[in-house]
Amino acid sequence: MKWYEKVKNFVAPVEENLELDGEDAKKFSEYEQPTNKAFSKVNPDTKMVLFEPRSFDEAEDIARYLKDKKAAVVNLHRLNRDYAQRSIDFLTGVIFALDGSIQKIGHNVILCTPKSIGVHGKISFEQDQEEE
Repeated sequence: MKWYEKVKNFVAPVEENLELDGEDAKKFSEYEQPTNKAFSKVNPDTKMVLFEPRSFDEAEDIARYLKDKKAAVVNLHRLNRDYAQRSIDFLTGVIFALDGSIQKIGHNVILCTPKSIGVHGKISFEQDQEEE
């Protein structure tokens, strides 16, 4: 095994596929939403793509759009805490390599932008104290 395969397996381990048959497979397919097919229909002129990943593996899809100079809004609320943190760490590395920026824009929502897309303004998460 080559060193980059070891790193890839460490960063994004391959999960075993479950084999379902009959009624179980039908029920599972109702909830499963194929990510690659959904994003393959994105207009090439699109400058921003919205993501709601359901697994860490989808962070690689987000990275591809960032490499294509598209911004990404990523809502991480469907991931458990550990996978959400891994996704943020991975995307932070991608953004660093692309000289882009990453910022929190909501609870479990981040904005990732490549260098070619500027972001103006700042979102504050502190509640304003009203004076009485």
